[in-house]
Amino acid sequence: MSAMIVIDGVALPERLVAEEAQHHPAPNAEEARKAAAHALAIKALLLDRADQLGLTPAPECDEDGREETPEEALIRAVLEAEILVDAPSRDECRRVYDHAPKRFCTPALTEASHILLAPQTQDEAAWAEAQAAAKAAITELAAYPHRFADLAQRLSDCPSKGVGGSLGQISPGDLAAEVEAGLDALQDGETASEPVRSRFGWHVLRLDRRIEGRQLPFEHVLPRIALHLESRAWTAAAARYVSGLAAEAREGGVRLSVTEDGAVASAALSLGDLLNDQSAVTARLEAWLDEADPGLAARARDTAAQAGVATAEFVQGEITNFIREADDEGWTRLISAAQGADDPALACVRAILKSKLVEPARTFTLIRRH
Repeated sequence: MSAMIVIDGVALPERLVAEEAQHHPAPNAEEARKAAAHALAIKALLLDRADQLGLTPAPECDEDGREETPEEALIRAVLEAEILVDAPSRDECRRVYDHAPKRFCTPALTEASHILLAPQTQDEAAWAEAQAAAKAAITELAAYPHRFADLAQRLSDCPSKGVGGSLGQISPGDLAAEVEAGLDALQDGETASEPVRSRFGWHVLRLDRRIEGRQLPFEHVLPRIALHLESRAWTAAAARYVSGLAAEAREGGVRLSVTEDGAVASAALSLGDLLNDQSAVTARLEAWLDEADPGLAARARDTAAQAGVATAEFVQGEITNFIREADDEGWTRLISAAQGADDPALACVRAILKSKLVEPARTFTLIRRH
C-alpha cells in the first residue's frame, strides 16, 4: 500500500499526489505537490457530498462538444445544488458602469496598409537582404508617398498586395504584436520611417486611419455587467463552500480516504471519530499498552502521577489537545501509525503518547579529520 498523506481531512495516496502534481505548474516541486494534494482533497470532498445528496451524474457538453466525465458532472451538480447567489440589482450594475466607463466602449479600430518583404530563407543574410529592400521602399515612399499601392503590388509577399497592401479595419490582437506596436506609434496617414520585423518578415507600415472606440449605452451593457457580477459572486460563494467542507473534514482529523485508483473510500477511516470515542479507548488502554509497549505504559503512569491525575484522565487530555491542535502533517503521521493496525484508535493513541513522552532520537554529524 502506498504511503498516505492527510490534506483538509482527506487521506491521499502519495502516488496519486505525485501523478497529479504534473498538472499543477509551480515555482518548485513542493509547491506543485501541495497544489495537487489540495485539488485531490477538494475533489474527494465534493464527490462525497454528491453521494450524501444522492446525486447521479448527468454529463453535459461544453461549447466545443467535449462531454463531462461522470465525476465532473457530479461536482457541477453539487455546486449547482448547494450554491445560490442573488442576482445583482440594477443599482449595483450602474455603479460598476459609472466607476469605469472606459471598460464599456467599442474596441478601437485601425485602418492600415503594409508591404511585407519576406526573407527567402531563414539565414541572417536573407533577413538582411529583406531588410535592405524594406528600407529602400521606405526611402522611395518618402519622396513619392502616392506610390504605396503600386509598391505593395510589386514588392509585397502578402496576399494583401492585391488590394494595394490594405489590411482593412483591424482590431487589437488581429496582427502580430510587433506590427501593432509599430502602428500605435504612427499618426493618421503616416508611413513608418523604419521597417518592423515580425516572424513573417520586414513590414513597411502605413497608418491610414484610427477610429477610436465609443461609449456604449448602459442599457446595452447591463446584461453583461449583471452576468459578470453574478459570476464573481458565485465564484466567491463556491470558494467559501469548499473551504467550509474542508474545515468540517479537518475537525474530524481524517474524514475521508481515497483509494489507490482515485475513488473515495465507501467506509473511510475517521480517526477523529475514533479518538473522540475516548471512553472506549481508555477502557482498554492500559492493558493494551502494557502488552504492546510496557515502557510507554510506565511513562504514561509516571507522568499522570506527577500531574496528580489518573492515567486515563491524562491520556484523554493528550488526545483532546492533539485533536484541537494537530495540523495536516500531524494527522499524516497519525494515519501512518494507524495503517495496518488491528486497532487503529489505540495505535493512534500510542503515537500521540510517544510524541509527548518519548524524546526524539538525537542525531550526530560525524566529521572525519585528516
